[in-house]
Amino acid sequence: MSLELPAAIAAYFDADRQDGAAIARCFAPEGAVKDEGLLHRGHDAIADWKAKASSRYNYASDPVAVRRDGNRLIVTARVTGDFPGSPVDLRYAFTLEGERIALLEIVP
Repeated sequence: MSLELPAAIAAYFDADRQDGAAIARCFAPEGAVKDEGLLHRGHDAIADWKAKASSRYNYASDPVAVRRDGNRLIVTARVTGDFPGSPVDLRYAFTLEGERIALLEIVP
């Protein structure tokens, strides 16, 4: 299924197949990721978050649905990999700032 995603969000899912630096470039300078109850703010922290997640598990995230919720875009992605409970559908709540991501919250 091909979804119409804003450029910043499409770039995020493309970068998710790469490394932490690629992911960090999708975010505004003060952008943040909230995942597993922790907040990672700024490019260095976001790159570190991605590197740690990739060192624990091999996984791929494939967007399957998108909807608007106020000023956020909620993307449901099927995440498959070598982690317990795979596959799982996760919701990625994106708040954009211009052409970059200001905030990403990942929830089951």
